[in-house]
Amino acid sequence: MQRRILFRLLLVPFGIALLLAGLFFDIWSGDAQAQQTSTPDRLAEPTLPAMPNQADRGSQIYWLSCLPCHGDRGQGLTDEFREVYPPEDRNCWNSGCHGKRPYDDGFTLPTAIPAVVGAAALQKFSDAAALQAYVKSAMPYWKPGSLSDEEAWATTAFILRQSELWGATSELNSVNAARVKLSAEKAAQPNQPVNAEGGKIALIILVVILFLILFLKMRSKKVVK
Repeated sequence: MQRRILFRLLLVPFGIALLLAGLFFDIWSGDAQAQQTSTPDRLAEPTLPAMPNQADRGSQIYWLSCLPCHGDRGQGLTDEFREVYPPEDRNCWNSGCHGKRPYDDGFTLPTAIPAVVGAAALQKFSDAAALQAYVKSAMPYWKPGSLSDEEAWATTAFILRQSELWGATSELNSVNAARVKLSAEKAAQPNQPVNAEGGKIALIILVVILFLILFLKMRSKKVVK
């Protein structure tokens, strides 16, 4: 009988140890896999899913017409983004490129190109309809008005999705766009990224506490008997 009790008492901490080992191995293997993943090409054309929605289609239009100036993340033409380009293309304001004396059929590029992703970047537009109207009439910079209505709506849907201001499965259009407000409140309260590793650690702590409670209850019952 004493051996059986001792075996049961040892079984619980042994199970806890196995559980902790499995959880920590999962975290370690996940980190190792992330380190082994090759750096993605930030200038590569986005791949569409099997059944692309409006914003998915807009991602390719953005890549072709907007990304070269507004950045792969909608951050604008920052110094960091220009480092992604080949060395000969990093200074866009050189004469002969987009400077004061551009090539034939070229154009002079502004020295400051703003971000387009994020609620704060879209504050000058009252709603999605105003944003789409601007995209349709003024973009892309080198050929304004060249996007079709459908392309402008898709690009707008993509920008809003990236800004976490649009996630509906229905398509953005002239009927519902005025209801999508680009409010200052969302700019003041940006969504915080989820820390997956922190969540796993919290789960480990919770499991350990539960097992300890169970272990102490079992032990107290044996003592009473």
